[in-house]
Amino acid sequence: MSAYHFCPCCGGSLQTAEINGQFRLRCSVTGCAYVHWDNPVPIVAAIVEIDGAVILARNQNWPEKMFGLITGFLEKGETPDAGVLREVREELGLTAEAAHFIGCYPFFEMNQLILAFHVPAQGDITLNEELAAIKRVPVERLKPWTIGTGPAVRDWLAHRLSV
Repeated sequence: MSAYHFCPCCGGSLQTAEINGQFRLRCSVTGCAYVHWDNPVPIVAAIVEIDGAVILARNQNWPEKMFGLITGFLEKGETPDAGVLREVREELGLTAEAAHFIGCYPFFEMNQLILAFHVPAQGDITLNEELAAIKRVPVERLKPWTIGTGPAVRDWLAHRLSV
């Protein structure tokens, strides 16, 4: 369950209730119909490819050896392909021309829905304040991981082999 304790509509306390067979937080105030549905959050992810290598990044808050794809939240009024290009621009300072959809992946551990894209890019990388480091992994040495964006890497690599 969520860390929310109070209704954003009326300020009443939230309580757990069964709604349509699922346990949800709902407002305890009579007449207030607020329900916290806790739906997954859409995330865009980019397999950024430059000169035969994929760029993996380490967020400032991640452990020293943990690297992953460029990711970010999809913003209101933004299409997924525009969102992933924005994230690549913001996080790496690269202006890419195209985003090729790979697939959609549930990330239950973070309550997210990942929309993954392959983003071919060129240019010099400039890290923003969110990132601590990057590494360039030659495509032939890239190995998928089991959770989060790893299945998108797996599918992208498999598709490359089949073409």
